[in-house]
Amino acid sequence: METLRGIVVLIHLIGFAVLFGAWVVELVNGKRGITRLMNWGLAIAGAAGLVLAAPWGIDYDLNYVKLGTKLGILIVIGALLGIGAGRQRKNGSVPPGIFWSIGILTLANAAIALLWR
Repeated sequence: METLRGIVVLIHLIGFAVLFGAWVVELVNGKRGITRLMNWGLAIAGAAGLVLAAPWGIDYDLNYVKLGTKLGILIVIGALLGIGAGRQRKNGSVPPGIFWSIGILTLANAAIALLWR
């Protein structure tokens, strides 16, 4: 069971890497847009995170406040991706506040996962 949980953690990290990596690529290229890869990264990280929130294969209690905070941030990131994609279709660009918020919240979600004990 521990191996399976480790695989799900790896999938969760891959989702984060895809989301944050796609954001960094857009930042470096100067386009600052929303890509389908960002949506896929969010979906992968979110699905794996929900599986990890189930209390299976561990000998300790889960921190549900932490999990709720991470889920809330994930929902906000998803909303920002949706709003940004809509604005991108309408105007051809994403407002800087939305674009930067996506990257900052994604990094904050990873920091919460590692630093909050």
